[in-house]
Amino acid sequence: MENLREALEKLRLVSTDSTTDRTETSLDCLLTALAQNNTEASRKMQEMGVLPLLPTLLSPQSSCTPKVANIIAEMAKNEFMRNRCVEAGLIPPLVQLLNSADQEVLLQTGRALGNICYDSHTLQAQLINMGVIPTLVKLLGIHSHNSALTEMCLIAFGNLAELESSKEQFASTNIAEELVRLFQKQTEHEKKEMIFEVLAPLAENDIIKLQLVEAGLVECLLEVVGQTVDGEREEDIAQLKTASDLMVLLLLGDESMQKLFEGGKGSVFQRVLSWIPSHNHQLQLAGALAIANFARNDGNCIHMVDTGIVQKLLELLDRHVEEGNVTVQHAALSALRNLAIPVVNKSKMLSAGVADVVLKFLQSEMPPVQFKLLGTLRMLIDTQAEAAEQLGTNGKLAERLVEWCEAKDHAGVMGESNRLLSALIRHSKSKEVVRTVIQKGGVKHLVTMATSEHMIMQNEALVALGLIAALDLVAAEKDFVGASLVPVLHKLLSDERSAPEIKYNSMILICAVMGSEPLHKEVQSLAFIDVVSKLRAHENKTVSHQASLTEQRLTAQS
Repeated sequence: MENLREALEKLRLVSTDSTTDRTETSLDCLLTALAQNNTEASRKMQEMGVLPLLPTLLSPQSSCTPKVANIIAEMAKNEFMRNRCVEAGLIPPLVQLLNSADQEVLLQTGRALGNICYDSHTLQAQLINMGVIPTLVKLLGIHSHNSALTEMCLIAFGNLAELESSKEQFASTNIAEELVRLFQKQTEHEKKEMIFEVLAPLAENDIIKLQLVEAGLVECLLEVVGQTVDGEREEDIAQLKTASDLMVLLLLGDESMQKLFEGGKGSVFQRVLSWIPSHNHQLQLAGALAIANFARNDGNCIHMVDTGIVQKLLELLDRHVEEGNVTVQHAALSALRNLAIPVVNKSKMLSAGVADVVLKFLQSEMPPVQFKLLGTLRMLIDTQAEAAEQLGTNGKLAERLVEWCEAKDHAGVMGESNRLLSALIRHSKSKEVVRTVIQKGGVKHLVTMATSEHMIMQNEALVALGLIAALDLVAAEKDFVGASLVPVLHKLLSDERSAPEIKYNSMILICAVMGSEPLHKEVQSLAFIDVVSKLRAHENKTVSHQASLTEQRLTAQS
């Protein structure tokens, strides 16, 4: 430690007269101490006042600069030193050194900045504001042959890309071209993994997604998939997953997705299709997710259904009824749900047997699969009366829906179950469906659904309840009373926040239940006529007109 003290004294002197030889000797002594016991040496150097001497020694012209930057990098490995480095004013001169032509200066400067800002979003954001991203991208292009510098840039990109504020700056550079060029040159698994770790956060930005597609990343990814699909080594399995996941991520951008779809004739789209019948679960998953992403507009959906993709997805699902890979089930159901959105696709998909295959997963205990199953069936029966009646009279489906309507731990499943229950009634308008729902105990859930915080769900529930009342009031009477339907309707009509559609459908329902003696008595006891008469002055003409009709009905039957 005496040597350290002596070196520090020399450094104090040379920092004023900058004698290179004496500086080099002092710096070597500090580096030796750090190499022997980094934590202890860093603490001593901080106590002895080394840090304030360093900014003046970080001169672009000095041959000592790489060693000074190296000392900072070593000290900043210790968390307790990082803020002290910032307080000593080391960040601005280090950032300036990124413009140096000296590769050793660049390497040590990058290490120093990386260590100081490690795990600190605040300091990383400061670097972004100081413009380091364009500088680092430029360095990667100039020094791509230098393995150590390349690695330093990739580590920096990986850290900075996690910050949302970095994406705009990255998008304004040629980072996509540089990374793809670098990836194409790599043969080592570790280097490819490093590049993947930068690509993944960058590809979350839609502008960069498109830049990566235009730079040829997709072709690189397809090549990796081809090379690793039959591999059994851990690194092959890891690369296959990373490459296929990244491929799916690129398809989340609307522009990048359409560019790769190419009207359904794109070579990339065709390659992805070939993944679905694969025996590799990772490729099956990526293929199904890719189809789900391509199926984000009606034109693509219609083309895909017309070219037989539904059959491929059904065959995939059939293979996973027994195998039970939940992620593949979820992905394939997601794709089918999206494909079922355009009206022209619904009857084609029903004829292809989609509903029958989807129902095979009714016994699944996995909420993500349950959620997608419900969404797929709901999309399929929209405007399809025959299918809605067929599914609505399926006792096992109705039982499962009622069970899932109580899945309070899984709000998504609970919401979708209620919506499908309502949809089966609304689209079939069938007395048999209504009876099935009543028998299986679904009425109380629809009444609860009418109190949802989501207006669309409230409205769907009220329309379904109106149809139940119109088609089989006698059978539903007991459930309506038990579920407190009339008090719920009173509350909806009294609530100023209720939308006009909610008020309108609530009044329609009140008129529909008046044919039941116990429900009629409840309506009278709650003085509905007072609430309804106020609605005659409602600004919405449809509501005010219905209020007049409802008031007349209430008055006539009072």
